Amino acid sequence: MPLRPTLSMLVLVALSVSPTVRLSAQSDPDRAVAGGGGVPSGYHARTDRNAAMTNVKVATMGTGMHFTLGPAVIVWRDADAATGDYHVVASFTQTKAPTHPEAYGLFIGGHDLAGPTQGYTYFLVRGDGKFLIKRRVGDSTVVVNPGGWTANDAVVKADSAGKATNELSILVSGGNVKFMVNGKEVYTAKASDVDAVGVVGLRVNHNLDVHVGPLGVHKM
Repeated sequence: MPLRPTLSMLVLVALSVSPTVRLSAQSDPDRAVAGGGGVPSGYHARTDRNAAMTNVKVATMGTGMHFTLGPAVIVWRDADAATGDYHVVASFTQTKAPTHPEAYGLFIGGHDLAGPTQGYTYFLVRGDGKFLIKRRVGDSTVVVNPGGWTANDAVVKADSAGKATNELSILVSGGNVKFMVNGKEVYTAKASDVDAVGVVGLRVNHNLDVHVGPLGVHKM
């Protein structure tokens, strides 16, 4: 009489013939960062899911700042608030390859950033040449650009060493918000559909090593 395979036998066979199943199931935990725990004087920070700042290191470097991260973080100054028509811009250099594509960029329209009803609109790019625009609404997020992560030739992809430099900018003018990468518009939204009034700042996702040039906030 033939043996009937048990559930455990089937699982073992599946794992033996498909190692990618095991790899995809593995998590990518926030890494430990030596010397973490703070941001430059005058700045504030908030991690995703209120993770401890222990593994967040944001240090002044030249005219910009260098991020060495475990958890994802937003960083801002209260003075960088914008209303009406304005332009915000910063250059980002990913200096090391992450385990998988992770993103960095700008946020605008920040409000209650340290509180339970935090909100902002953020614009990110990542090493595989894609961009994303989302809104943070408390503990939830909403995708702004249809389809989410979108490939665009304007985004410089990371090289074999994981390095890439991209300039991101957001122009709020005439009731519209234009999102640009290296001077090329990649998406436009109505200002009424995003967070366009409030604090401007930076967002860098988890386990990244990124240098950010000076953040420019220009009133139009």
